[in-house]
Amino acid sequence: MTFKIDTQLRSFAGAAAEAAQLAEAGVDGAFTFEGPHDGFVPLTLAAAGAPIDLYTNVAIALPRNPMQLAYLANDLQLLSGGRFMLGLGSQIKPQIEKRFGVPFDPPVARMRELVLAMRAIFDAWATGERLRFEGEFYRHTLLTPMFNPGPNPSGPPPIWLGALGPLMTRMAAEVADGLLVMPFSSEKFFTEHTLVNLEAGLARAGRRRSDISVISQAIVCVGRDEAEYATAVTGVKGLLSFYGSTPSYRPVLDAHGWGDLHIELNTLSKQGRWIDMIGLIDDEVMHTIAVCGTPTEVAAQLKRRFDGISDRVAFYTPFAAPTDLIAEAVAAVKAA
Repeated sequence: MTFKIDTQLRSFAGAAAEAAQLAEAGVDGAFTFEGPHDGFVPLTLAAAGAPIDLYTNVAIALPRNPMQLAYLANDLQLLSGGRFMLGLGSQIKPQIEKRFGVPFDPPVARMRELVLAMRAIFDAWATGERLRFEGEFYRHTLLTPMFNPGPNPSGPPPIWLGALGPLMTRMAAEVADGLLVMPFSSEKFFTEHTLVNLEAGLARAGRRRSDISVISQAIVCVGRDEAEYATAVTGVKGLLSFYGSTPSYRPVLDAHGWGDLHIELNTLSKQGRWIDMIGLIDDEVMHTIAVCGTPTEVAAQLKRRFDGISDRVAFYTPFAAPTDLIAEAVAAVKAA
């Protein structure tokens, strides 16, 4: 198998112990989502406790500024001994403007400039040269010695960008160290849309495929017996119904001629009918987007989808998967 395998950190206060368990289970890395908690806090706890890679998947970028993100990422790079990657995402307009109360448009241009500003900050810290970044959205021109952490012995942390649409995907290919492929995807969409736009962005920037890491996220529905699998199906269909209701993810459904499903899901979501939404996700949709089956079957599907294409696979189980199940699935992937 040519890719590394990662999975999510579920615990908040217990992140250090969980990261150690995941390391023992054989995973190469662990990541956090931003939901009801900040994504950086559990990684701070895990950084010194487990010899695995750590990353945000993703930290919401636009409510934060480049200097703030640079300090967070640099500190986690120090605490982990060079095992941290900063995964950033733009989120969607209603969340940014109505929940965080900050501007969203134009998101691609903002994200590009944020990455370039962080690079300028990292360079100033590493070289001691004057910080002078003046863009359309961000301006950083002051760095007095007491606020300069100096060069990081492990180098600056890589910056990965989450992307789904063509413009964000191409931009990530142009400026980022890694592309975080959204978990709500399919083989068809990944091949015909994501990879095509990745190559277009690399070509426009004069970069090679080796200049960027591709981190593919996979929604995994796995179980060793009927009871475990039934639990997994409930969690996976619930997540798929949520993603499918979001306009940003409609292109994945459209690629399979399922645009009407998005309309139905979106209508139910506005009525708060979350349970009814799950019933609209049939097995065909689930098997097309998620990776489903026993650990051995899941391993074979992940190999078919991502081997030789992706550098890492983020193994996402939206249900309470026990650690021994994760360990068995990871072992099957590595043996495939």
